[in-house]
Amino acid sequence: MKQTQTRYSLQTIRPEFDDAIANIIRQGGIEYGAMGEGFGPSDAEVSAMSRHYQPEQGSLYRIATIAGQVVGGCGIAPFNGSATVCELRKLFLLPTSRGLGIGKALALECLAFGRDQGYQQCYLDTLKPMTTAIALYQSLGFEHLNQPLDGTLHDGCDVWMLKQLESE
Repeated sequence: MKQTQTRYSLQTIRPEFDDAIANIIRQGGIEYGAMGEGFGPSDAEVSAMSRHYQPEQGSLYRIATIAGQVVGGCGIAPFNGSATVCELRKLFLLPTSRGLGIGKALALECLAFGRDQGYQQCYLDTLKPMTTAIALYQSLGFEHLNQPLDGTLHDGCDVWMLKQLESE
């Protein structure tokens, strides 16, 4: 049986992708019961991701496309204004694009950017039902925390993780 590989491309968010990624993030929020205050899909930045993620300000949001259609994205930004701790943010994929390695590729690019920016640690928060995402984070070296880092905006989350960013 011949296995076909879906071709995707990754690129930095631009204004023309804002609506598509906002819809994907909100769909994911609905799917996992993560809508409303305290959850990432309800953050104000979701409506205009390209304006909130600027590499020259220490943040980056990457999107994935298949055949020109946005299928997901992932970002990284300073955690609560920190110069040493960044946060992996809003990794969401359409259900049809999961399991293709896209989430891992997006996360790896964001983590490399964080490392290049001089961040020493990367934090994230998520939800227990997002088991596939949690497994991905663990495979990337994230370790579970017993509580969120002080200053998190996502108090609705129930899984908190941290990764040490070694210089390579």
